[in-house]
Amino acid sequence: MSRTATAALRLLGTRIELGRRALGWSIEDTAARLGVNPRTVRAIEHGAQTVSAGAVFAYADLVGVRLFGLEGDDLARAQRAGEDILALLPERTPAPLRTVLDDEPGF
Repeated sequence: MSRTATAALRLLGTRIELGRRALGWSIEDTAARLGVNPRTVRAIEHGAQTVSAGAVFAYADLVGVRLFGLEGDDLARAQRAGEDILALLPERTPAPLRTVLDDEPGF
């Protein structure tokens, strides 16, 4: 995994842990609310790469960490806007054209 992705996971985990602590919840309480094992809660807070994105996002939402700088209806609108853009794009992307230099053999 890239350094950027690793740093982002750690940052998100830290923000999630701060959210949990601000609510005064223990790891065990939080695990029960999420329906996961306490080890999963700890893994998310430490930025583990092995936890599913769904579990991380559910935990972030539970403790009030905004994802993508959006929440609620704004998040849903951004999703629809992204889907609208994807619908306009071709299914396949053509291969890029090769630039031929005039000093290449056979030109």
